[in-house]
Amino acid sequence: MSLYDLAAMPDPGKSLLDLLKDTCDRLELEYAAYAGVNPIDNSMHAIVNYPDAWKDHYQRHALHQSDPTLIHSQRSQAPVHWDRLTDDPLYDKMFSRAHDFGIPDTGITIPVRGAFGDKGMLSVTRKMCIGGWHKHLLHILPRLQTEAALIHDAVMQKGAVMRAISAPSLSVREIEILQWSAAGKTQYDIADILSISARTVEVHMRSARHKLGALTTAQAVARAVGMGMIYPM
Repeated sequence: MSLYDLAAMPDPGKSLLDLLKDTCDRLELEYAAYAGVNPIDNSMHAIVNYPDAWKDHYQRHALHQSDPTLIHSQRSQAPVHWDRLTDDPLYDKMFSRAHDFGIPDTGITIPVRGAFGDKGMLSVTRKMCIGGWHKHLLHILPRLQTEAALIHDAVMQKGAVMRAISAPSLSVREIEILQWSAAGKTQYDIADILSISARTVEVHMRSARHKLGALTTAQAVARAVGMGMIYPM
């Protein structure tokens, strides 16, 4: 599963980061992180106001693939309280790393479900005793759920963001095989050209079809051309 940093985009990323900062200021929170899942290829896009050191570490080690707060939130419609995940073996592994960067484990993740199969998750945290954290949540939870929906809608309404998250994340090899397919080459031709087995070509082609939501190779080629990922020949 790929992870795209929305903050790396031009103006839209900056305005989304401002939304997170405003949420933290209004609700007296320390950090906030929004993560969304692309329903087409299951890649993830995110915007966070965590310290850069933790953000870099998280991305470098692809921790979104083993983050229990995200894994459980993708399966839930109700808020996911982090302190209820302690039985998950991934919990200690994740937060022992997070603590090294000053990230507290007193937090909650609010799942959001969109009308088009899109998913979003807003995670917030603040360093305080567990009793104080739960008391604080009683006051802010309804507003936090509203904030989560507003931030998710803001992400989905950004044209540049939507283009980034709707474009499937194809590998270099998948694009290469689709390009040769667009040139009229058969699976066996492509295998000879790339010096790989026909079986390997089929595996990559099947993956490309799945990511593009295509039933046939012809459909996959057409969609890849339409998205500007390959050139018509």
